[in-house]
Amino acid sequence: MATKDKAAAKEKIVQLGKKLVSDIEKGTNPNIEVPVRSLSNISFDTKAKTLVLGSKKAQRFFFNIGHVRKFTQTIEIAKIAKTLLEAGKHASLRDVYYMAKRTIPNTDINVVDEQPETDNAIEDLELITDQSREQLHMNANKMGSVAGKVVIEDKGDLIDWGRLGSGGWSIPSNVEEIEFRKVTGKCVIYMEKAAVWERLHEDKFWDKQNCIIMSSQGQTTRGVRRLLQRLHNEHNLPVYVLTDFDSYGIYIYSVIKFGSIGLAHMAESLAIPDVKFLGITADDINNYDLKKHFIKMKDVDLARLKQIADYDWFKNNKAWQRQFKMMKDFGSKIEIQALSSKGITFISDTYLPEKIRKKDFID
Repeated sequence: MATKDKAAAKEKIVQLGKKLVSDIEKGTNPNIEVPVRSLSNISFDTKAKTLVLGSKKAQRFFFNIGHVRKFTQTIEIAKIAKTLLEAGKHASLRDVYYMAKRTIPNTDINVVDEQPETDNAIEDLELITDQSREQLHMNANKMGSVAGKVVIEDKGDLIDWGRLGSGGWSIPSNVEEIEFRKVTGKCVIYMEKAAVWERLHEDKFWDKQNCIIMSSQGQTTRGVRRLLQRLHNEHNLPVYVLTDFDSYGIYIYSVIKFGSIGLAHMAESLAIPDVKFLGITADDINNYDLKKHFIKMKDVDLARLKQIADYDWFKNNKAWQRQFKMMKDFGSKIEIQALSSKGITFISDTYLPEKIRKKDFID
């Protein structure tokens, strides 16, 4: 992080502290305002094609038995962030949890008991300070891999994504300081499953098809989403998403394209409205005779499908509504790996090249 950005992040935290001190000096109940992070406070900007956080805010008061725990946790996280910024050090989300987990003097009450409490407090602090957790020096675990004809500079080291063996380059939580030195490729393909990425990497798909392949295990991390967005915005590379044919895979695509409900405040720096869905689609199931590999959907799958189909950003999209209807009619879902039934390299040699050549995408 640049010195100026670090100073700005620290100043935001200092201002929060000064505001609380002012409340105390005035004899008023110390309080913090936090934007509401829920679907009720999210709207879909049809022009920008991204989710937008609304104006609803919740107040948390120190002298309120229903608020005091979350209030204290947020201030504790602010203290930890200020310490990290001053020291010029970064901490993992798990580190932050242990730094915050302590017993309040003269009580048997912990500031936090479980990590989701600190994770939520960090997201609240992001909203209060308008700084990302990475800007506050708090990073998630590395959970993504990438390969392709790209050379980057990362903290003075030149790294060639095409020369890192079977594991590829491990994508960090914070990719803001990375500088692209050379980018060769006609597109980026993101896949939800690491196993599929490994298949494509072993087949040198990125070399044969002149593209970049990227993955994380399941839901995309912020580092992955930001790296995808930077490649798209800074190098004009189309981004295609490959997931299972189920409601969870489609939600992964939705998050990359429109942003996520919980992080609507960061849609501008994470969402890629131009991203296209590559597969697996209901049409692929028919075209490649994959029905024998169906996995019957459970009630929870059907409920999730209905929820996604009713989202504003999908509700009026005829192409997607057709896919949702076909999935419901099938009563089943299917995994990307079902393509392996056609041959171990079928996905690399036939499926993806054909889909890309025909521009068989869903927007």
